[in-house]
Amino acid sequence: MSYTNSIKDFSPEAASGEMKPLLVNNHIHTPYSFSVFSSIDDALDQAVEENVQVVGVNDFYTFEAYQQWCDGAFKRGLFPLFNVEFIGINREDKKNGLLINDPSNPGRIYISGKALAYPSVLSDEDQSILDDIMILNNKRSEEMTKKLNAWFKEVGFGYELNFESIKKNLTKGHVRERHLALAIRLLAERHYHSTERLLGFYLLLFGDKCFESNLHSSSGMENEIRSALLKSGKPAYVEERPEAFADSSVIKSIILKAGGVPTYPFLADAVKGYTDFERELHKVAADLKRRNIYSVELIPARNSHQVLKEYATYLRDKGFVVSFGTEHNSPGYQPIEVMAKGGVKLDEELLNINYEGTCILAAHQYLFAESGRGILDKSGAFIAERREEFYKLGNALIKHVTCKKELHGVD
Repeated sequence: MSYTNSIKDFSPEAASGEMKPLLVNNHIHTPYSFSVFSSIDDALDQAVEENVQVVGVNDFYTFEAYQQWCDGAFKRGLFPLFNVEFIGINREDKKNGLLINDPSNPGRIYISGKALAYPSVLSDEDQSILDDIMILNNKRSEEMTKKLNAWFKEVGFGYELNFESIKKNLTKGHVRERHLALAIRLLAERHYHSTERLLGFYLLLFGDKCFESNLHSSSGMENEIRSALLKSGKPAYVEERPEAFADSSVIKSIILKAGGVPTYPFLADAVKGYTDFERELHKVAADLKRRNIYSVELIPARNSHQVLKEYATYLRDKGFVVSFGTEHNSPGYQPIEVMAKGGVKLDEELLNINYEGTCILAAHQYLFAESGRGILDKSGAFIAERREEFYKLGNALIKHVTCKKELHGVD
C-alpha cells in the first residue's frame, strides 16, 4: 500500500470543516534507529490507545520504516507523516566554537526532514551518502565493542559481546551506542540473577564508581552504562570520524530533493543555560531564516511548559511551521501523547500550534505527491502568504483519513 493509493479518494476541494485540533506526535523513532518500541506495531498501537491520531516516523538516516508505518497507520485510522533525522556539521560554526543543538560538540547540528515523499524519490547518489554514513557509524560501534571486550578482560569479567550478534538480534542493521548499552545490561542480567551479584558486576565494570539508578531499572542502568563506559574519556569511547557527518548544506539539499521540509530541532531549556545558538530567541529566528530553514520542532518532554510556550508561540508568530514530538529513542516507558517536562499537559494554545504546523506539513506531503511542489518555493523558502490555505488543506486531509475509521471502521 502506498501513501498516494491510500488517499486517492481525497479531493482538495473538500478542504474545509472544523479546525478542532487532534493530538499529534510528529517525531517517533522506530527499531530502524533506536526505539523503546520493539516493533512499529507497538508504537502505533500505543498511539491508538492514547487517541494520538497523527503520527510521524523520524528515524536517523533511513526511510526503511516508511512502508510499515504507512500500512500500519492507515490500517488503524491514523494519519502518517514521513520524516528523517540527520546529525551534520557546519564547518564555520565549528571553527567559531559555536554550540548549536548538540550541547557538547561545536558546529554539530541535528536536522530533521519533515513530510518526505513516500515512495522515496531520493537519487542513488544521495542514498549512497546516507549508506556511507551508516557504514561509518556501524564501524565505530564495532570498534567500541572491541574496546568493551578489552575492558571486560581488564576488570576480570569472563564474558564477551559479539558485534554481529548485537546487529542481528537487537537492531535493524544500524548499531548505536544505546544498542551497546542494552547488550551489556542484557548480558549482566543473563549471568547475574541476585541483586548482590548484579551490584558487584556493575561496581567491577564501572571501577567502583557510585551510580544513582535502581539496579532493576532497565532505562536507568543503560544510561549509567553509557555514561561510565561509552562517553568521551571512558574505557570504550571511540571518536567519531569527521566524514560520518555531512555538511549541513548537503543535508538540507538531500531533504529538499527527497521531497521534505528542512526542520531545526530546538533544545531550549533542555540544556542548562541554553546553547550559544539558541540563547537569544530573536537572533536564532533570524539566523534560521538566513540558513533557509522555516520549520522547527520541539521535544516538549525535555522543556518546562513555560519555556515551551515562549519558544513555540514566538516562533509561530515569526512565521515558522512548528511541530512537536517525543522521540522515544531512549529506554523506558513514556506516553505517545506529547507533554511538557514532568508530564504537564499542553494547554490549548500549544495544542493548536502543534496541530496547525502538522497540518501544513501534511499539506506539503500531499501536494508534493500530487505535483512535485509543496509548501516551499523553488529557493526552499516557506510560501508564508498561503499559510492558511495549507492549514485548511492539511486539516481536511487528516480528518479525511482519521474519520474513515470512526465512520466506517477499518479491517
